Amino acid sequence: MQEKQVMVVGLDDSAHSFYALEWTLDHFFTPPQNGLFKLIVVHAKTAPSTVIATPMAFGTADIIPLVDADLKRVAQRVVDKAKEVCEKKSVPDVEVEVMEGDARNVMCEAVEKFHASVLVLGSHGYGAFKRAVLGSVSDYCSHHANSTVMIVKQPKTTATSPK
Repeated sequence: MQEKQVMVVGLDDSAHSFYALEWTLDHFFTPPQNGLFKLIVVHAKTAPSTVIATPMAFGTADIIPLVDADLKRVAQRVVDKAKEVCEKKSVPDVEVEVMEGDARNVMCEAVEKFHASVLVLGSHGYGAFKRAVLGSVSDYCSHHANSTVMIVKQPKTTATSPK
């Protein structure tokens, strides 16, 4: 029997990434396709020292444990929600990992660690300016990940005007 290929889905706590997870489950993990890939969901937990610009200035070292606790709560919320979404979609065989670091590097490292053939990311839909200022995880991964990178965009909702 041939070993399944690995698909990594990168999640943050945004609606965009959870849309990408649901889209992936609907398109790759519903019968009869559910036997094609092993699913690994990865959340990149930011290191507390990167959240606080100058960790040792002005007594901010006391804040690091509080920031870390908050980041851990967010990570746990993402993990719990990911498991819940997978369970709702009847995809019980999923591995959920939290890896610490910058999301761009974490996703590329996850591809290597799990020997993934596909990396799935949600698109936040940033314009060129925001992407240049904030950086784009999906853009970075599309150039640096050693796998196919699939970027899932949410459909634009059309606002209907009241009559």
